[in-house]
Amino acid sequence: MDLDALDTPFVVVDRVVLERNLAASAERARARGVAWRPHAKTHKSLAIGRRQLHHGAVGLTLATVGEAEIFAAAGFDDLFLAYPIWAAGPRADRLRTLAGTIALRVGLDSVAGADQLADALRGAPVEVVVEVDSGHHRTGGDPRRAGEVAAHAVSRGLDVVGVFTFPGHAYAPGAREGAAADEARAPDLAAHALLAVGIEPRVRSGGTTPTENLPVLGENGFPATETRPGVSSFGDAQQVELGAIDFADCALAIVATVVHSRDGEAVLDAGSKVLGTDRAAWATGHGRLPDRPAARIVTLSEHHATVVCGDGPVPAVGSRVRVVPNHVCTSVNLVDRLVVVQDDEVVDTWVVDARGANS
Repeated sequence: MDLDALDTPFVVVDRVVLERNLAASAERARARGVAWRPHAKTHKSLAIGRRQLHHGAVGLTLATVGEAEIFAAAGFDDLFLAYPIWAAGPRADRLRTLAGTIALRVGLDSVAGADQLADALRGAPVEVVVEVDSGHHRTGGDPRRAGEVAAHAVSRGLDVVGVFTFPGHAYAPGAREGAAADEARAPDLAAHALLAVGIEPRVRSGGTTPTENLPVLGENGFPATETRPGVSSFGDAQQVELGAIDFADCALAIVATVVHSRDGEAVLDAGSKVLGTDRAAWATGHGRLPDRPAARIVTLSEHHATVVCGDGPVPAVGSRVRVVPNHVCTSVNLVDRLVVVQDDEVVDTWVVDARGANS
């Protein structure tokens, strides 16, 4: 099938670039001596998850019980829900059912969360890791007090196997190296805190795309055992502007049509309902046009994007352009299918199987 036969906007994935990204991410983990457990919330696709396992992933990381249910039903049997689950109401029953079918690991970061999780699981076999804050200040506790949370969880019958962190503060210009150092330091401290209460911290999990290719070493004898990058499978405009990747590493783009033009500007038929609305304060636009590096999307509405073309020519009305979204994870969650291409020819279509599985 020719791409011109498809109505815009639609999302394309370059199969060659995707495979190269997956292979590179797996190799980076191997070179650092850590397990590769990529975050599948980025792609939400069973087809891509299977490709990650083929490239050597030990399992997948997911964001919600709903995502885990979909992947587990498709045969994925080693999953990590990397956030402090509050296991109340129907979620408790769903989590317990899931725990009975696959190797499941979940996070917690408080004594209250440990109590809730223990009550929900009722002895179901689940590995538990304690989340610690390495500087992002979202979830996770003081790494020096991780032992207190872990010890209480063990007293409630939970199987605590280690610690994890998310260095999300790496998503800022000039912050990658410092966040990588924090990412090493916090689980290292937390691992010692667990050891002090008699718990072996055999899992020490970190990782995010901006820090994926930077060294993560424990300062006092506890290096990371696992990394969980997500965006690196596709790449996005944020990663380009942070200097983590180049446009050549971006496997996913939105194909849009120019529906209006004027002096120095063009309007596309792709707006927030396919590009997403994420725009960090430091980002230079609402996504980037990889074939027009001087161009910037300056205004975004639901179904349109206004592009200032900079020093480049204005594309003609009716022509098509590709847009790399700022945050690829949210863009993927806005569509049902990914059009897979090679040499600009459609070679497959992959379903976004876990789209909307937010609970």
